[in-house]
Amino acid sequence: MLTRSLVLAIFCTLSVVIVRAQDLSIGGEWKFMTGDQPGWEDAAFNDSAWKTIRVGAPWERQGYAGYDGFAWYRRHIVIPSSIRNKVFLKETLRFDLGKIEDGDEVYLNGFLIGRNAGLPGDIKAGFKRMERSYLLPLSDPHIRWDNDNVLAVRVWNGRRNGGMYEGRYGVSAMDVTDFITLRPSGAAFRLAGGKPFTRKVVLISSSEKYLFRGRLNIRLTDPFSGVVVFRQTINANFDHNRPFEYTYITPLPESKSYRIDYSFEDNKSGQQLTMAEDMPYILTPIDRAAPRINGPEVYGVRPGAPIQYKIPVTGQRPLTFQAAGLPPTLHLDRQQGILTGSLAEKGSYTLQLTIKNGAGTVTRDLTIVCGEKISLTPALGWNSWNCWGLTVSDEKVRASADAMAAKLADHGWSYVNIDDGWEDKRDAQGEIVPNGKFPNMKKLSDYVHALGLKIGIYSSPGPTTCGGYMGSYQHEDQDAATYARWGIDYLKYDWCSYSEVAPKSPTLEDAKFPFIVMKQSLDKVHRDIVYSLSQYGAAEIWKWGGSVGANSWRTTGDISDNWGSLSGIGFRQDNSAPFVTPGEFNDPDMLVVGKVGWGPLLHNSRLSPDEQFTHISLWCLLSAPLLIGCDMSQLDDFTLGLLNNDEVLAVDQDRLVRPASKVLNRDSLQVWVKELSDGSKAVGLFNLKTVPLKTTVSFSEMTLPSSAKLRDLWRQQDLGRYRDSFPVRIAAHGVLLLKVSAVK
Repeated sequence: MLTRSLVLAIFCTLSVVIVRAQDLSIGGEWKFMTGDQPGWEDAAFNDSAWKTIRVGAPWERQGYAGYDGFAWYRRHIVIPSSIRNKVFLKETLRFDLGKIEDGDEVYLNGFLIGRNAGLPGDIKAGFKRMERSYLLPLSDPHIRWDNDNVLAVRVWNGRRNGGMYEGRYGVSAMDVTDFITLRPSGAAFRLAGGKPFTRKVVLISSSEKYLFRGRLNIRLTDPFSGVVVFRQTINANFDHNRPFEYTYITPLPESKSYRIDYSFEDNKSGQQLTMAEDMPYILTPIDRAAPRINGPEVYGVRPGAPIQYKIPVTGQRPLTFQAAGLPPTLHLDRQQGILTGSLAEKGSYTLQLTIKNGAGTVTRDLTIVCGEKISLTPALGWNSWNCWGLTVSDEKVRASADAMAAKLADHGWSYVNIDDGWEDKRDAQGEIVPNGKFPNMKKLSDYVHALGLKIGIYSSPGPTTCGGYMGSYQHEDQDAATYARWGIDYLKYDWCSYSEVAPKSPTLEDAKFPFIVMKQSLDKVHRDIVYSLSQYGAAEIWKWGGSVGANSWRTTGDISDNWGSLSGIGFRQDNSAPFVTPGEFNDPDMLVVGKVGWGPLLHNSRLSPDEQFTHISLWCLLSAPLLIGCDMSQLDDFTLGLLNNDEVLAVDQDRLVRPASKVLNRDSLQVWVKELSDGSKAVGLFNLKTVPLKTTVSFSEMTLPSSAKLRDLWRQQDLGRYRDSFPVRIAAHGVLLLKVSAVK
């Protein structure tokens, strides 16, 4: 028999989501009360004195600014028996209750029907940003059909943006197709050697009673021409204990995204489930055997600070490394390519790097600038928050470091950053102590450094962090010294609870103050620690972030893995762009590619493949820090192709770090142009439409020279010389990223 359960999964993680009808909407206004009292879940409790609040938006926006802790929502609803009677498969009633910050318990007529909790009974460790669906059997006696029912939701919030916010709110009886999960899987398509595209489709039943019999239809369509390039129909039978699997293979004419439509029609009920996805495809060429030096051409250090720099090089192993002009206080590991040591005197030190292997030799200069500025180009690394949230641990960080060293470090990725959730308490001397998930932070740091990588950590200027852990308030000197002793290379400093100790109506100087305090503490330690501020773009931080000593600062709220969030953040960064300079960068938040989830339940990014190409391209044009937010231990080929394209990353790491300007915005086509240090320009042409775009763009409206040589950076292919204009074909929400060089 189906028991009550909490579904902490998105129904579909593809580019097109299955839309399920709701029989009864329960959005809008609910009764609301802060605090936590026994009996508030009871259907008979009199809530007439409670205030009303709208679900779908945090309570901070509705008169409860700054409130953290427990609160309750209550809603009276009549559940009509007609929704039970109309369904073919009479099994389950589903309550969709949107998303939550941070965790909750849900009661129907005083009866607990589900809990969003990281541990049994602990709603303070709930899973954030998950669409919550609570299920009950239609026969459950606690459902009062055609009568008044009371839904009561106990909520915990330990940081900003509390309560029941965006998402679906409704009650519905689940029918046949609601019990089907259609899950495509397989490697991304790469046009190489005539190898055909292969994909597996799995149909899974969550019904313990029903045997599905029907037909599965598959159709691949070229979105530009509308031509169907593949079509197939297969008989499909499956049940709860026996999924249906089918693998199809087809040749495809070119590397681009094709639309794949799936439909399953159940013979007995006649109901049909439809789903679509944009096929993942890889543009980045496979690394060549000959050596290639990647990463920035300039590297900043402070006098006396220890240096550890892994020279990023692709090519057939083994490699040997040489550096002409190496100062006597620096050492180069000739097999591993890791620079160590320190520089006592300010100045610029240019090294001529020579890398050899059995397939060739490559030479390039690296300039080490010893002065007061570090992080002269944007940081490339990983941050734990978008995949692990507060469940981050020593084991997960080590696994991420291993994956970065094995798959990404040769392309310039270097920082492995621990976000919130590592802290415990302070000892008798006031020193911060990690919690049990991090038994020895110094050993973890040493492990990461032994891989040639760097490690970062997280804190807040307030008494507590966003997750409710120990902050750095009034312990800044101690924490900075502790970080240096552990070997930390990067600090993310998150405003969070500082609003509790800041003046009620803060001035600009009040906004700057806590960040200045920590910067002064960091300056006292003999270690270069990249200083990254997270206060969500308040007080126009891009105008003053550099003046308080920060290397980067968030210009926006948190990003999510959907087009609205990505485009709303990325295409509005032009106002803050003029304030970027070497060592001082706007941060439009972390990358949402790969498997993300903000907790232990991960899903593939909901961005389509072309939206992910747009994501990486735009962030590189903006000279933004690139911090991967996915589970590094599950890097698939498509995500690797996004992250290891050296010509695309070179746009971000260009030594000028001059952000692109938006030069054209017409008919949902945006063109962004960035000056590069070699005199060429990087140009991003973005299609903001939901359909493919074919057009011709003149060089004059893109502020480009009348005659130019074009190179496709994602494909790493020269396109030839063009005069006056260029024909473009861009996928829906996609990008064409070019390098443009003037020719006579």
